[in-house]
Amino acid sequence: MATLEECRSALDKLAENLATANGDLRSATALDRSVSCWIHDLDTTFVGRLVDSRIEDVTTASGPPAERAQIRLTMTGDDLVALVDGELHFARAWGAGRIKLEAGLRDLLRLRKLI
Repeated sequence: MATLEECRSALDKLAENLATANGDLRSATALDRSVSCWIHDLDTTFVGRLVDSRIEDVTTASGPPAERAQIRLTMTGDDLVALVDGELHFARAWGAGRIKLEAGLRDLLRLRKLI
C-alpha cells in the first residue's frame, strides 16, 4: 500500500508534468478550477487549485473532501502512484471503476484529452 508521502510525491510529479506539458494536454488543463483527490485507502484528501496547467496550493485533510471541488478524483494510493508513473492507463482504470472522476460537463469535455 502506498504511503501518504508517496502519494504526495506522485501529486508533485503530476503537477510538474502538467506545468511542462505542450499542445492538447496543456490546453486541456488550462483551467481555473478547484481540485480534490480523495485517497480512500489512506482516508486522506488532497485539495488544491488547477490554474493555467499548474496545480497550486495543495493541502492535505483527513477523511473524504469536506467541500465539493469542481474537479473530483477518488482512487487508492497505489493507483495514484501507478497512474503518475505511467504504469496505469487512466481510461482503463476509470472504465474498471478503479478511478472515479467527477466534474461538470464542460470540464469533462476538456479533460477528455487527458483520457
